[in-house]
Amino acid sequence: MALMRCEFFSDVLGLSTSMTVILPESTTRQIGMSGERDSQPPPVLYLLHGLSDDDTTWSRRTSIERYAAGLGLAVVMPAVHHSFYTDEAHGLPFWTFLTEELPSVVQRFFRVSSAREDTFVAGLSMGGYGAMKWALREPWRFAAAASLSGALALAHPSESPDPDFTRLMDRVFGDRSTPGTDDDLLHLVRRADPSALPALFVACGTEDFLYPAARAFLAAAGDGGVEVTADIGPGDHDWDYWDAHIQDVLRWLPVRR
Repeated sequence: MALMRCEFFSDVLGLSTSMTVILPESTTRQIGMSGERDSQPPPVLYLLHGLSDDDTTWSRRTSIERYAAGLGLAVVMPAVHHSFYTDEAHGLPFWTFLTEELPSVVQRFFRVSSAREDTFVAGLSMGGYGAMKWALREPWRFAAAASLSGALALAHPSESPDPDFTRLMDRVFGDRSTPGTDDDLLHLVRRADPSALPALFVACGTEDFLYPAARAFLAAAGDGGVEVTADIGPGDHDWDYWDAHIQDVLRWLPVRR
């Protein structure tokens, strides 16, 4: 696998930003590591980071490069700061960057497949929210989407015991209320056309503070007749859990071999 950090200018954001990218390569002499790559452009996984992280975190705290090698899978990990993958009310248009600019930049810079059946999205915590929002709002892009410990029941709180989080929500969403909008995953999954959606996967630990959000999302999916592969069991909001369960996600992805 080739691992690189790509620094580039975003016209949408109006500033320089970065993404970490893993690209598959065929290897025969690399000790302890196999690699798969055929003559076709490889499938691609957009892998989204959490609230306190950046584009390097998945590659620093898991073995995602090693896990993806046998699949011949490219992995694109963008940086979006504290944006909740949203066009911020008092900030920058990170949703537009993610959904419009980033895929076109990836296609220009790297030889990866653009076919829906070869395109996947996943993320943890805030990135789980971003992955599911992208898949539910633009289901034609993806064959599959996965959330690990996702903030899947996010709503703009009028009050919060954490003033820092309240300020963050005010900056991201301003005075607009999220329930019942396209930023509300429970609303999106209830009204979705199940036949049009990609395959969905939700994993969350029962000791995780976001476990109630996972249960709420699964219940809303049931209300909408949307099938979700659920992996609910012991685990907390930490990298031990995410390192283990991203492997489950990769085994679950319908990667064409």
